[in-house]
Amino acid sequence: IALMVRKPASHNAVHATTRDADITARFTTDLKSCLRLLCGLIMRAIRGRKPSFREKRNMAKRAGGRQARKAQRAAPLAPDMKPVRPGERGGRYHPFSDKDLAAIVENVFRILSEVGFKDATPHCIEKCQAVGAVLGEDGRLRMPRAVVENALNVARRNLTLHAQDPAYDLDLSGSRVHFATAGAAVMIADSANNRYRESTTRDLYDLARIADNCEHIHMFQRMCVLRDLENTYEMDLNTTYCCVAGTRKHVGASWSNCDHLAKALEMLHIVAGGEDQWRARPFVSQSNCFVVPPMKFAEEALECLRVAVEGGMPVLLLSAGQAGATTPATLAGAVSQAWAECLGGLV
Repeated sequence: IALMVRKPASHNAVHATTRDADITARFTTDLKSCLRLLCGLIMRAIRGRKPSFREKRNMAKRAGGRQARKAQRAAPLAPDMKPVRPGERGGRYHPFSDKDLAAIVENVFRILSEVGFKDATPHCIEKCQAVGAVLGEDGRLRMPRAVVENALNVARRNLTLHAQDPAYDLDLSGSRVHFATAGAAVMIADSANNRYRESTTRDLYDLARIADNCEHIHMFQRMCVLRDLENTYEMDLNTTYCCVAGTRKHVGASWSNCDHLAKALEMLHIVAGGEDQWRARPFVSQSNCFVVPPMKFAEEALECLRVAVEGGMPVLLLSAGQAGATTPATLAGAVSQAWAECLGGLV
């Protein structure tokens, strides 16, 4: 494409400048049009040409490699490649020396044999006296060292917390560590409406569903109280139902009354497919704060403990002392009392 621009006469500078501007504008417009036409012709030629075999092969290789890398990044890690797995080994935190630990152990046995527990229920007194515990004239139930050591010797050490789905069973042998939710919150932070409100039945179910899909939460412990149910029987039964309906993992819960627990066990038999199936793989455990520190039994909680044991339900024994208030302020003293209270529950 050839464009010719005539130089204007020098004697008519004003007209020459005007003509130059007109010619420059037409030149620019024509050049743009030509370039658009030329680009269009080139693109048509490229689209119309069929790629060679080598080009097709290279394109397939590039596409395949990219797709493979994307699939590899999107795929979950193999179990042996995951950096965090259920049952990692713990026990590396040692706040006490061996000498301190030996002193704490001796203190635990002394608390159980000399101080003992107040407010034991008739059933508790009967069962503990049958293995050697002593009920004093002051009404306190004391447990000699031999009684406690026997309970420790016959207690099962390597056990499994079963889940509804066996893939989520938890091996509790040795020093293995697992992570769980916990708590009994009565309020929910409602982010949608920017306010706090009372927790509901639906909240507990939703929390169970969230935990079920969180890889590094290995067990679902009841997280909130059903404040939309005033009747405690309805609350206990629906708490159990929401938990087992919301997650395939092991569930931890608690009950306010032993009769409520008995009814909940009937429901769990149905979920498991029968009582024998439940006893073979109990997928719900009881969190039981059976003492009121220091060294005093909680009577209703003791009855719940009895029903759970008789019903084949695993039990998590809790003492929940507060250092400086219901236990000694020192770490060694608080640990001594907590161990003594939990070992008393084991007996």
